[in-house]
Amino acid sequence: QWLAATGGAARIVRLPGIYGPGRSPFGRLRDGSATRVVKPGQVFSRVHVEDIARGLEAMLGKPGLTGVFHLCDDEPAPPQDVTAFAARLLGMAPPPEMAIEAAGLSAMARSFYAECKRVSNGRTKGALGWRPVYPSYREGLTAVLEEEQAIA
Repeated sequence: QWLAATGGAARIVRLPGIYGPGRSPFGRLRDGSATRVVKPGQVFSRVHVEDIARGLEAMLGKPGLTGVFHLCDDEPAPPQDVTAFAARLLGMAPPPEMAIEAAGLSAMARSFYAECKRVSNGRTKGALGWRPVYPSYREGLTAVLEEEQAIA
């Protein structure tokens, strides 16, 4: 019914790993539960919640636009690098790296590492004129920590 009503025109927004205030590595680092699981070559794309909102807002201004759009930052990165950077921002040593085989992950957690989660925002940037405010986890996590500290 939906396809008939819309002529098949759709706009699909794909979101990678979402982070922002209250949703970052900082809490796990502070409580000691953070890990740094390493799988060589593994990277994930991410997006700050503010960049999601700005991307969706940009889409509202383009009513005829159809297709698949990736709202993500410019720099897919290994998860262990993100955790290490967050630890440095907190002034603490990062957790030790551990190979994925030695991490004792559940089947569900292991599935998270089954493939690289790298996506490109090139088409989205071109179609929307959108640019992430936080082009990498470094700018994004720095802003998250500043916001958390401002409200603490």
